[in-house]
Amino acid sequence: MSKHNPPRANAQHDTHTTDELVTSQVPADSIGIRPLDGLKVLELGQLIAGPFASKILAEFGADVIKVEPPEGDPLRKWRYIHEDTSVWWAAHARNKRSITIDLRQPEGQNLVRMLAKQADILIENFRPGAMEKWGLGFKELHAVNPKLIMLRVSGYGQTGPYKDRPGFGVIGEAMGGLRYISGEPGRPPVRVGVSIGDTLSGLHGVIGILMALRHREVQNGLGQEIDVALYESVFNMMESLIPEYSKFGVIRQPSGGSMPGIAPTNAYPTLDGKYALIAGNGDSIFKRLMTLIERDDLANDAELGDNIGRAKNAQKLDDAISAWTSQHRLDIVLAKLTEAGVPNGRSYDAADISADPHYRDRNMILQTQLPDGSAIEVPGIVPKLSSTPGQVDRLAPGLGEHTEEILIELGLDDDERKALKDKGIV
Repeated sequence: MSKHNPPRANAQHDTHTTDELVTSQVPADSIGIRPLDGLKVLELGQLIAGPFASKILAEFGADVIKVEPPEGDPLRKWRYIHEDTSVWWAAHARNKRSITIDLRQPEGQNLVRMLAKQADILIENFRPGAMEKWGLGFKELHAVNPKLIMLRVSGYGQTGPYKDRPGFGVIGEAMGGLRYISGEPGRPPVRVGVSIGDTLSGLHGVIGILMALRHREVQNGLGQEIDVALYESVFNMMESLIPEYSKFGVIRQPSGGSMPGIAPTNAYPTLDGKYALIAGNGDSIFKRLMTLIERDDLANDAELGDNIGRAKNAQKLDDAISAWTSQHRLDIVLAKLTEAGVPNGRSYDAADISADPHYRDRNMILQTQLPDGSAIEVPGIVPKLSSTPGQVDRLAPGLGEHTEEILIELGLDDDERKALKDKGIV
């Protein structure tokens, strides 16, 4: 890691010294201790899936070197732009170091081999075959560094008849089954409003990396290849989709705000035109809910004593609950449900999240800064570890900000570094 002390993200609203910024994020007795300290990660991925995986590793101590093409990761230009860079970048690339390398050139490919020789983990999310075309496939890099763990994220995986097809997260969401069941009955499928296929793949990639690290540690000291497909990461979340089809021939359909086969759980209208989310599907919770809405007849109905009976009468229960919620404002409904011990909530938008004291108390909204020094809030870190928590100790890098630093770490002298720059390799 760099020896300088870069600005740290702060969990508070006001301005703090560097020491205060550290203690505002993590317990005082755990500062400087993170579970992945000492690991070096080489990130060749772009946009979301691969970089999301390395972001998590970086938050827990890994030194992530992000290799960008000379024009930069395309995500730098996605959605809302401030000072020529997406504000998304501030969260997506934090804790990383950036080096620009033209992978199309042999000299650039050789630089990656040099970096991979020093790395513990390499993450890439190019179309299958791209790394091999550059002479950077797993077999080639494993020969250079037998301990290297290589995470490969792609649309359809490294094998199979679809492996050469281009695939983005939304395609994985569709093939994985998520898109079909999302939306209101009788209407076209809708997408989840975020890149969930990519981030699920990043999470599966992190799981694979941690398991490969454990295997390397306790078995033979060797790395391995991790093959993560976008559609499989989504499909892994599809719960009973295939078992129900296999056994009963049932094709799960869009269900709006309800969950077919589990009742009562839905979004219910309130007097002020809003919706309360209520999950009354536990046996004892259901009775408390029915008592609250003054429907003792339903609370004491033997057929409704378990989920099987309630699922058969889901519409009847939704009607009863809606009749009660529609008589009260949302805040009253939620307060009464909470008092009765019934799980409840409302749909949060960005403003709701930013203002919520629970988010603030758990450091899930961090204040950091953009390159021009202006303040910005970004999501906090999960999961929460009691002894070795993650933290933000480096702002998202400028394009190629650490190129010189990393080349020096590779042992390249002044002339070698100048030659690479003159040729446009870095």
